[in-house]
Amino acid sequence: MELNIQNNAILETQQGYAKRVLSLAANTYGTCPKACVLTFGCQQNVSDSERLKGMLFEMGYTIVDSMENADFIIFNTCAVREHAEDRVFGNIGMTKQIKKDRPNTLVAVCGCMVQQKHIAEKIKKSYPYVDIVMGTHVEHRLPEFIYKKLSGAKRIFELSMEDNTIVEDIPIKRDGKFKGWLPIMYGCNNFCTYCIVPYVRGRERSREPQKIVEEFKQMIKDGYKDITLLGQNVNSYGKGASHGVNFAKLLRMLNDVPGEFVIRFMTSHPKDCTIELLDTIKECKKVSRHLHLPFQSGSSRILKLMNRYYDREQYLQLIKNAKERIPEVDLTSDIIVGFPGETYEDFKDTLSVVTEVKFASLFTFIYSKRRGTPASVMEDNITRAEKGKWFSELLLAQEKVALENINKFIGNTYRVLCDDYSEREGYMLGHTSGTAVIEFEGDKSLLGKFVNVKVESYNNGLCGKII
Repeated sequence: MELNIQNNAILETQQGYAKRVLSLAANTYGTCPKACVLTFGCQQNVSDSERLKGMLFEMGYTIVDSMENADFIIFNTCAVREHAEDRVFGNIGMTKQIKKDRPNTLVAVCGCMVQQKHIAEKIKKSYPYVDIVMGTHVEHRLPEFIYKKLSGAKRIFELSMEDNTIVEDIPIKRDGKFKGWLPIMYGCNNFCTYCIVPYVRGRERSREPQKIVEEFKQMIKDGYKDITLLGQNVNSYGKGASHGVNFAKLLRMLNDVPGEFVIRFMTSHPKDCTIELLDTIKECKKVSRHLHLPFQSGSSRILKLMNRYYDREQYLQLIKNAKERIPEVDLTSDIIVGFPGETYEDFKDTLSVVTEVKFASLFTFIYSKRRGTPASVMEDNITRAEKGKWFSELLLAQEKVALENINKFIGNTYRVLCDDYSEREGYMLGHTSGTAVIEFEGDKSLLGKFVNVKVESYNNGLCGKII
C-alpha cells in the first residue's frame, strides 16, 4: 500500500510537469514540437526508450527519426562496450551544429553510459551544448527536466541512484505492432568482473507480479503476439521479494493468459537456471523453445576470474538437463574472447564447448575493458592481434556448427509468426518458437498471424511452404 501511494505521488508530480510542458513547448516551438529518441545498446534500452517516447508523446511531442528536424533530441546510451560509447560521442558531437542553427533545440543524454562519473564529467566539460544528463534511476522525471529547461534553468545533471523504487504506469509508445518488450526487473547482483551493469543499473529490483500480468494482458489486447520478458538476469526474478513468485511461477501465470502468443525472455544467468525453470518451459506451450545461456568462457579457470559462479562441468550439465527435458530447444550464448589472463589453452576449452553444445547462434565479443570493473586492472599480456586470431577461429567453428544444425529443420513443420516481408516479392518471413526464421510464399494479409510452415530447403536461409 505504501509503495502504491509513493508511486502515485511520483506519477502525479510528473503528470503535472507534463501538462505544463505541453503549453511551454507549443509556445516555444509551435503547435507540434518534434522529438527524436536515439537508442544504443540492449533490448532493455529499447524498452526504456519506449517509455521515454510515451512521456514525450504526453507532452505534445511528435516522434521523428531525424535529429536534424527535432526540437528535442535524446540519446539513450549503453556502457557495456567501448565501441558503443564512441558511437554515442560521435552522434552527440553532431548536435553542436544543430544547436548553433536552432538554439532552442534541447539535447539530452540518458542511460547506462552517463551513470559513470567520468563520462558525466566529460560531457559537462567537453559538450557544453548538452542540456540534460539523467541517470538510469531518474528517467521517469523527464517531464520535470524538460519543464525546468524550457523555463530557463541551467544545465541539468541528475545521476542519483539512492531511489531504488520502480515507477509503474509510465506511458509507453511501443515501436512494434506484433513483437514487444516487457521488463520484469532491473539491475543486477552478480558483479561479473568484466561487467559495468551493476554499477550503472544498480542492484536487482523486481516488479510486482500483478503489474507484469496487467501489462502483459494489455499487450495481448493490443495485438502483440511475440512478447519478450526483459531483465539483466530474468531467472533471478522475485528473489528476496515478499510476494513469493519466482521466474518459473511468473512464466506459468503468463502462459495461462488466454490468447495465441509466444513468450520469450532474456537474459538468463546459468547459475539461476533451475530444473524447475526447465520443466516450466517444457510444460508451458506458449513459452518459447529458446534458451539464451551465456557461458562466456569454456575454461573453469577463466570463469572463476570472471566471477561467474559456475564452472565448465556445471554449465555442460545444465545444457544436458535442458536438452533432455526440451529436445527441440534452441540454445544460444555469449562468449568473450581474450579476457585478461586467458591463454590459448583456455580459449581451446571455449571452442570445445561450442562444438559439443552446437548452439543455434552465438553473440561473440573481444574483451572490452570497462573502467571501474575488477577486470580493468587485471594483467593482460595477450595482444589485440592475437585476440583477433582467436576470434576468427571461434567464428569459423560456429559457422561449421550452424551448417550442421540446418539439417534438423529440413522436412519438419513449424508454427511461425509471420512478422516481416522478405526481400523477394511475394514472400514473407516468420519466426519459430525458437530462433529460426523461415521464408515462405505469402502476402501482407498474413502479417501478425500464426501459420504452419514446412521447411523444404535451405538457400542462404530456411525456405518453406504453408501447409
